[in-house]
Amino acid sequence: MQTYGAAPSSDDKAARVVEDVWKPAATPDGGVSWKVLEATGETTRKDAQGFIVSKPQFTPQVKALAGKRITVAGWMMPLSAERTQKHFVLLAYPPGCPFHFHAAPNQFIEVYADTPFQTSDTRVLTVSGVLELTGYDESGIFYQLRQARPE
Repeated sequence: MQTYGAAPSSDDKAARVVEDVWKPAATPDGGVSWKVLEATGETTRKDAQGFIVSKPQFTPQVKALAGKRITVAGWMMPLSAERTQKHFVLLAYPPGCPFHFHAAPNQFIEVYADTPFQTSDTRVLTVSGVLELTGYDESGIFYQLRQARPE
């Protein structure tokens, strides 16, 4: 818990304790922690148009997960207005502003599901799928889950 505001005194009730809710989704039993995925580093450069592009620097622990079925939890960012989703983004952290995607490339997974997921942007989903390490093309997408299904 982090404290925000002035240091409390006997006469000062202005100081408030606010819980820091910006935490990744809890790791499901037997699942992969976002802490492991967030350990992936990033090399950035500016392209010819001046845009920042990046490539991943995967840790040995993340490389060992490549091609394996993993389970991870997170929040859905739907990519269509449908009631179910077979292609969506799984976010490590609760979604913020719907108009500005602010997750780093090591904080989300592009999901391709065989089984549709009910669309929800408010509850934590547990997803199982085969992890692909991507991003070498400087797309900004470091992780994909294929053959995904709800757990």
